[in-house]
Amino acid sequence: MLTDTRIRNAKPRTRPYKMSDAFGLYLLVQPHGSKLWRQAYRYDSKQKTLALGAYPFVTLAQARSGRDDARKLIAQGVDPSAQRKTEKRVAKAATEDTFRAVAEELVAKLERERRAPATIVKKRWLLSLVYPALADRPVAEINARELLALLREVDDRGLYETAKRLRSTCGMVFRFAIATGRADRDPSGDLRGALTSHCVNHRAAIVDPAGIAALLRAIDGFSGQATVKAALRLAPLVFVRPGELRWAEWQEVDLAAAVWSIPKEKMKMRRPHRVPLAKQSLAVLRELKDVTGAGRFLFPSIRTDERPISENTLNAALRRLGYGPEEMTSHGFRSMAATRLNEMGWNPDAIERQLAHQEANAVRRAYTHATEYWSERVKMMQAWADYLDNLRGKKLRLVG
Repeated sequence: MLTDTRIRNAKPRTRPYKMSDAFGLYLLVQPHGSKLWRQAYRYDSKQKTLALGAYPFVTLAQARSGRDDARKLIAQGVDPSAQRKTEKRVAKAATEDTFRAVAEELVAKLERERRAPATIVKKRWLLSLVYPALADRPVAEINARELLALLREVDDRGLYETAKRLRSTCGMVFRFAIATGRADRDPSGDLRGALTSHCVNHRAAIVDPAGIAALLRAIDGFSGQATVKAALRLAPLVFVRPGELRWAEWQEVDLAAAVWSIPKEKMKMRRPHRVPLAKQSLAVLRELKDVTGAGRFLFPSIRTDERPISENTLNAALRRLGYGPEEMTSHGFRSMAATRLNEMGWNPDAIERQLAHQEANAVRRAYTHATEYWSERVKMMQAWADYLDNLRGKKLRLVG
């Protein structure tokens, strides 16, 4: 039988050696001085060894207790080594199979797929709303009632669209958990119709010529940051989505060829998109290049060159100009252009292609994508810029 005194006094030798206690328990003394507890046992007619820790972190009394526990398992027909592996898997699952762990893996997957940065930011923000309650919960144990309680907290604050998007995002997490073998079902699917439906308010836009003229003159008189003013001037000329405009990079803009090529990763429909640059657009961009051309983004944040202006910057600028959210939004420049260009008689297919809209009919979608209507779009964009100049009542100074 071993004693603490014998164990403490045990000296290392050139080769490992054992110091036996009882019922298969022994201390393995290594040449470098470490002393390891081992339990020898037979299971299913095979000789096996179970590690019980290192001395003195595991005392003699604790090692004997571990030995006794192992012997009880053997008496019950359970292999102690297999039991330990099961316990480790359970402990690992407790950290890797939580809602947060699965959600973060999903977001990382979206980043590898080069989803738009704005999409990633929104997903992370939405997930942050449920992390306080769900982050450390095993994803397979979360039920519909539990999820509904969290969604209703958002819904009850009148944030109906946010609650709807949050349910959708949580659904993505649950479906990813199912796909990776960590859950069996998606409880968010049970909540269809459980949240408040809201009336869709189309984004405000000015479409009448007089209103457009007044807005353009107001933009010319904007006294805020130069880059924000440039963005406001460019927005009606190119009428891309606000996120596509604010994330624009200089490497995408070819001033000589008069074209802005937006990669598919930044597009809502995940197709690359080209914007013909009218002379007026080139004038704005050449002036802007003297200000931000040394950096990555056309419209960098005032705080850091590593990211562009925020998604609220242009709307805030419109508010400074006196246009409320019910009158005009940064997205409204698209409706403005679509409405007037259609009334001006331009080819609807060319307009839709310039707006980068998805054609519902698969055959027409393939045809539209193949034709591109590029030459017509180049003419249309210049005619549109000239039309805006005429509405404004003056010609902008053109560079080059």
